[in-house]
Amino acid sequence: MNKIGSGGLLLSLLLGMAACSDAPKTAETPKEPPKPEEPLTGRQAFYKIFPQARAWAPDAQPLQVRSIELAEVKPEKGKAGAWQAIFVSPSRAKSKSWTYSILEGPGNLHQGSFAGSEGDWTGSRGTAQPFAVAGIKFDSDQAYEEAAAKSGAYIQKNPDKPTLYLLEMTNRFPDLTWRVIWGESVSTSDYSVFVDATTGKYLEISH
Repeated sequence: MNKIGSGGLLLSLLLGMAACSDAPKTAETPKEPPKPEEPLTGRQAFYKIFPQARAWAPDAQPLQVRSIELAEVKPEKGKAGAWQAIFVSPSRAKSKSWTYSILEGPGNLHQGSFAGSEGDWTGSRGTAQPFAVAGIKFDSDQAYEEAAAKSGAYIQKNPDKPTLYLLEMTNRFPDLTWRVIWGESVSTSDYSVFVDATTGKYLEISH
């Protein structure tokens, strides 16, 4: 190749490289932030915790499931931003709690499933008794609908009262029950409704 041909080729390569470097860069599409988790029903939260309880003790049995109100989470009927489940192990004579939350919160509340305290269990804890998982046939949102159908006048008078949910097996009824509670806590509530968690039927109003 002659000198003129080599120079022309080199000049073409340099001009091509300059054109590439001056080409506008394609703007990257910004990633959308992950959507926050939605509030859960009691049964949904329970099944997120259940595998950890069985890993702790193969004979772990649920004793109680209750909702936890979070100020940052908009309340939905029958759902909550956080839940606590207590399990007991007859073979270990121990009880242990877990929480499931959609975000970090006060009182040692962490996002996702989080193990809580462990204590002794002698076979009794107030009126609550261990129950079979198969008994949770109706969820907390269904319990709310059943309770609300019997509570129209109360809800109308108290539209802004928070609602809590408690799943227990007690001597009060033959089946596992959801207790739909209007108020800040069980002890301060002036109105709650019991709904059968196995049949989904209304049981009783408690004042």
